[in-house]
Formats: sequence, C-alpha cells, structure tokens
Amino acid sequence: MKLNQEFIQVIEKAKRIGILTGAGISADSGIITFRGKNGLWNNIEVQKLATLKGFLNNPEFVWQWYDERRIEIAKNKPNPGHLALASLEKYFDDVSIITQNVDGYHQKAQSTKVIELHGSIWEFKCMECEKIVENFDAPLKELPPKCDCGGLNRPNVVWFGEAIPQNCLDESLKVASESEIFFIIGTSAIVQPAASIPIIAKRSKAFLVEINLEDTPLTPQTDISFKGKAKDILPELLKEIKKIKGK
Repeated sequence: MKLNQEFIQVIEKAKRIGILTGAGISADSGIITFRGKNGLWNNIEVQKLATLKGFLNNPEFVWQWYDERRIEIAKNKPNPGHLALASLEKYFDDVSIITQNVDGYHQKAQSTKVIELHGSIWEFKCMECEKIVENFDAPLKELPPKCDCGGLNRPNVVWFGEAIPQNCLDESLKVASESEIFFIIGTSAIVQPAASIPIIAKRSKAFLVEINLEDTPLTPQTDISFKGKAKDILPELLKEIKKIKGK
C-alpha cells in the first residue's frame, strides 16, 4: 500500500482519531448484514422484528430471532480489521470508535473507547424497571428472558422508530468535531443520524478516509478512499502508520 504525501503528513502530526464503522467490517467476520444483496432485512418484515410494537405483539418470536443472531456472533470472532483498529491506540493519543454494529466485536478486539450508536445485542433492558444488564448466554437459557424484578427484558438495541440515546449522539459529535483523521469503514452512509457524523468531522477540518467495497454518498466528500474489504485494507494501513510513526 502506497499513501499519498498529504495523508502521510496528516498521520505524522495527528493525535486524535475518530472512526465510524458499519456492518461491512463485521461482514468480514461472517456476520450477515441487515441491508445489501443478501441482507437480513430483505426476507423479513422489520415491523415484526425491529419495532417496539412488533416486540410487544410477540416477544418470544422476536427473542428467538435475536437469540439466533447472538449464537451467530458468538460462533465467529473479530477479524483483522477490528484488531487493526484496536492497534491504532499504540500510535495515536486518542482513538474513538463510533459503531452502528451491535455485536461487541470492537470491545472483544480490545478497543478501549467504543460508542455503540445502536446499542448492544449482549445487553437486556427491562420493560418495567429499565435496568440494563449484560448477558452473554448463546443460546439463551429462557425465552423470553425476564428481569430480576419479574419484568420482561428486551434487547437493548435501537429499533426502527426509536431515537439513538442522546448521550451516545453527543459523544459521537464531540469525537467528530475533535478528530484530526476520521475513518468511515464499511457503512452505507445512508442511515441517519450516523451518516451526518463524518460531515461534522469534515466541517471541523478532519482528514476523511473511507474504506468500503463500493462508493457511497460520502465518497465525494472524502480526502482518500480505499476500495476493498476492511479486513484486508486496515492491516496494510496499520503497517504504513507504524513506519510513519516510527514506533
């Protein structure tokens, strides 16, 4: 991989890195994406599986589907792309990952600052007392799972019609506005408000780097765009950063 001189100079000086990741990076681990040619949403009614109304109508059905996703994620693991992003922390003072994924692979790869815009499939949230707990059983021991208070647990993910938690959005916008380099990795750049985050970074003078299989609506805004799989490109990019930083 050969980097242009402008990118090299930015890497030499940069201390704060922001990263937005989407389903593309986890697809490299064998996780089926929600959209795209073979996406999960293509053959199901999202109103039944990814809305509060659908959950309340049939919580056991929804939990069966999420249990299958949990089993799939547990069966696979972070790929070289996730690991390369975690390794960036050796070369920059601050590396923050904003992810649209709910699989927890960034944390498993040992990234220390991860903002989960759409929640986590490994968390339950009680419909009664609103207590949030982690649970890594795959498969689940009971369907649907219940809270200690006796209330019904739901997956702590953001469904259609629900807002991203304000604290996550605020943190993400702060990362975008303070980053010197901002990576956009494996995201279609069409889901709002996530798609606006790189625009905030650009307006704040960040150097935008896109890694994706194909062009997106954000591609014209980027300073450099790499076409390909994150699991292939990120380790190569990490090697170049290591040379530049001399660590």
